[in-house]
Amino acid sequence: MRKIFIFLFLAGFFTTQGQSPKAITTGNIYKSIQNLNFLGTVLYVAAHPDDENTRLISYCVNELNADTYYLSLTRGDGGQNLIGPEIRELLGVLRTEELLAARRVDGGKQMFTRANDFGYSKNAEETINIWDSEKVKHDVVWAIRKVKPDVIINRFDHRTSGSTHGHHTASAMLAYELFDRSGDKTAFPEQLKHVSTWTPNRLFFNTSFWFYGSQEKFDQADKSNLAMVDVGGYFPLLGLSNGEIAALSRSNHKCQGFGSAGSRGSQSEYLELLRGNMPKNKSDIFEGINTTWTRVKGGEAILFIMSRVQKNFDFNNPSASVKDLIEARKLIAALGDEFWRTKKLREIDNVIASCLGLFVEASAQANYATPGDSMRVDFEVVMQNKGQVKLTGISLLPIGKSRDFDSLLTANEKLFLSEKVMVSSDMDFTSPYWLRKKGTDGIYHVDNPQWIGLPETPRPIQAKFDLIINGSKVSFIKDLIYKYTDSEKGEVYQPFEILPEFSVKTKEGVMVFSDTHSKEIEIEVKAYAAEANATLTLEVPQGWKITPSIIQIGKLQQNQTASYKFSLTPPELTSIGTLVPVLTAGGKKYKDEVIEIDYAHVPLQRVIKPAETSLSRINIKRSGDRVAYLMGTGDDIPASLKQIGYNVDLINVEDITAAKLSQYDALIMGIRSYNKYDDLKFKQSIIFDFVKQGGNFIVQYNTMGRDLVMREDEMMPYPFKISRERVTKEDAKVTFLAPEHEILQVPNKITQEDFDGWVQERGLYFPGEWSEQFIPILSCNDPGEPPRNGGLLVAPYGEGYCIYTAYSWFRELPAGVPGAFRLFANMISVGKNNRP
Repeated sequence: MRKIFIFLFLAGFFTTQGQSPKAITTGNIYKSIQNLNFLGTVLYVAAHPDDENTRLISYCVNELNADTYYLSLTRGDGGQNLIGPEIRELLGVLRTEELLAARRVDGGKQMFTRANDFGYSKNAEETINIWDSEKVKHDVVWAIRKVKPDVIINRFDHRTSGSTHGHHTASAMLAYELFDRSGDKTAFPEQLKHVSTWTPNRLFFNTSFWFYGSQEKFDQADKSNLAMVDVGGYFPLLGLSNGEIAALSRSNHKCQGFGSAGSRGSQSEYLELLRGNMPKNKSDIFEGINTTWTRVKGGEAILFIMSRVQKNFDFNNPSASVKDLIEARKLIAALGDEFWRTKKLREIDNVIASCLGLFVEASAQANYATPGDSMRVDFEVVMQNKGQVKLTGISLLPIGKSRDFDSLLTANEKLFLSEKVMVSSDMDFTSPYWLRKKGTDGIYHVDNPQWIGLPETPRPIQAKFDLIINGSKVSFIKDLIYKYTDSEKGEVYQPFEILPEFSVKTKEGVMVFSDTHSKEIEIEVKAYAAEANATLTLEVPQGWKITPSIIQIGKLQQNQTASYKFSLTPPELTSIGTLVPVLTAGGKKYKDEVIEIDYAHVPLQRVIKPAETSLSRINIKRSGDRVAYLMGTGDDIPASLKQIGYNVDLINVEDITAAKLSQYDALIMGIRSYNKYDDLKFKQSIIFDFVKQGGNFIVQYNTMGRDLVMREDEMMPYPFKISRERVTKEDAKVTFLAPEHEILQVPNKITQEDFDGWVQERGLYFPGEWSEQFIPILSCNDPGEPPRNGGLLVAPYGEGYCIYTAYSWFRELPAGVPGAFRLFANMISVGKNNRP
């Protein structure tokens, strides 16, 4: 097993990885001094990325100067992705990075638990049970003890189980229940090796009109038990209003479509007190809590010096504050309170570096290395302001490469050097730590308990710069990064990572065989290190055959990508299994794919996951051949349909013309198409004419609300209404409402077995009302709820058919669910089966 090197203190608890250096103004420095002089902490708690109230987080950071954390219990793996194909675990990685991008804007810090966003849940009790109640409670207590918040703020109401998303209510219930338990030494005592018990002072619920049903009801409600804070302030040091900062922060949730416009002027946030005592001044959530340096023993002297620093700060010459800052640092380093000592040393070191204009960086020659590899690392040290600073040493951790110096830094003169270093052969690969081992449906597996809560995996290699500033030893730790110059973007920073020597990738995540004919499967191999005499083969279930049995690859050059093809023949009978590519080189076997998640608004992410293809040999027939597919907010259904023999063309809205559609048997609208394309409202008459002429029009789920580009009665020739109802139990019993309807009979006879093996949910945003022209085909429901009959509505129109379906095909087809393929083929085939 590879070694995992841990440098939590060195990396910093909330390190931002692979980011270009932030431009720091003297206004930013002064703001950091204000934060340094405030000893108070806020923990904001909710369930998912994008649940957080960025206005309140920014207010706590930038108005109150409080150290503010957002604890998102999940990483949002169960949501939808509006900007790309990533779903499930990969979506969780993307949404993690979007949260970190948001925190870089509003100044907050990010934490998580191990809870997995398994999809929509209708009550909190079910949610906590699936999450594994003791483990998720452990993680919430760990977060409270780790950051020691004076004030906790819940985004959701803990008293609403069953009336809203179970994850939301569960996050509030856990914070409410564990408010006291975090201070109990008998609760999770194993944590006390690393943290101490802690009981916060207050717990609030961040209420709003949404929780009252309407703005009118909220305006009329009794607010005497609510605290109210004005979060609409303006920050001259930053040049932005709080509303502008909050909007910029929230707009980083791009895969959820939460772009926001900035606002200016007074804005109120309301807080209902749940635990602790209500502050006498209801506009001050810290009222009665000592947030000055005097809250720690020995802090009076620090307060005296730091008050002077703040009062005498010279915006034209920030380095003039360094002498006093170093004196304050000596006193902070001597504090007996480990929590505040560690936190404030990190803060004051950053302030000192900013005052000096100190830039230290270590960059690698590439954005990755493999275990045992050698590489060049460049080191740069510049003091851009005047100061008494001497560089005494640079070292790489955990490699151990070090070099001693005795160099007095001169203002604005760069010290640059390069070293060739060796990467340890047993260094662990870099990948999201919560995905390294398989967890359960509700909770991720994490080997290292001290990593729980971290937003990202600590970087594998860091550079330590030792300096003497005004006679005091100060060290700065920086993650090793990679940077290059792009002709359009300019200087680009990326995280440095340790990768396996080879990545193997199957081009298809799912392969479906409707008969015994062979199919070609392509395996992509990428070499991250050159290796001779590599071979490639496939592991397949019993009864499946591959040709050839093995391929000799020979030597690949570093960064070379090559593809190899096998012929795969299924067995005669039904068979479900998994195909795994195996590359053998240098006595090692490689079965993992290195997946890149690359978007402009977040750093490049690499995820190492088993390279697997789901295989399904199923009895499936189809009628019709050519399908036009308008992609909605992203799914893999077109590739899935190609697997069962359909000719699928991806079209754009402008392609919807009578001549174009006449080539197709069916037009399929991707998920949320009518939430995405405004111009669709001008294409409906063309689509309806296509149906009249014998085409099939299949619309997958859309969400109700303001972003629907047209009225629901315009989406189809006949009116219907979308509701918010969903069926979250993937194994919910399905009843056939029209058992003799063609769509359930031919070309595939649908039975109850076709609803076995579904994943995450049955469907979402079911229609709640529809005209008599629609025939409801199926019904299902979650326990204790009425039947949801609108998941599959079929209406003949002219010679063709209009179908609206809320079942979660976008999850089921990419997961290789046999029955989902059979029923989807029937939807495309309806009316084309030569059956009355």
